[in-house]
Amino acid sequence: MSNKHSSTLWDHHSAVAGAPAGFTMRGCVPAHPDGVEVMLERWQAGSSEPPHSHPGNDMTVVVEGQMRIQFFKRGEAGALLPDGAPLTLNAGETGYVGAGRIHDAQYLQDCKLVYVHERAFGFKQEG
Repeated sequence: MSNKHSSTLWDHHSAVAGAPAGFTMRGCVPAHPDGVEVMLERWQAGSSEPPHSHPGNDMTVVVEGQMRIQFFKRGEAGALLPDGAPLTLNAGETGYVGAGRIHDAQYLQDCKLVYVHERAFGFKQEG
């Protein structure tokens, strides 16, 4: 995850008829083909996700708690190898994961997250 705001999650916004000036939005799929899926997630402390990837870019906003992400790359013979140091996100922080980037997630405290996935959500376990 990176805290850069260069993710394409913020593209494809449209003006809304009758809305105040300066407001645009990106709706949810399938009603909007270039939309996003949004999930409100809760994770118990000590739970985790195995190495996986998603087909679209995603953004996680940590509302409460603390989580850790480890990125991976494929080494020789396809083995997963850590790609950099783990990244810890705390309440109030936002992280981005690029489409297809292999990562895991560990929930160090009880967490409440707002998860936004570009276009239709997908989960591919890697290993």
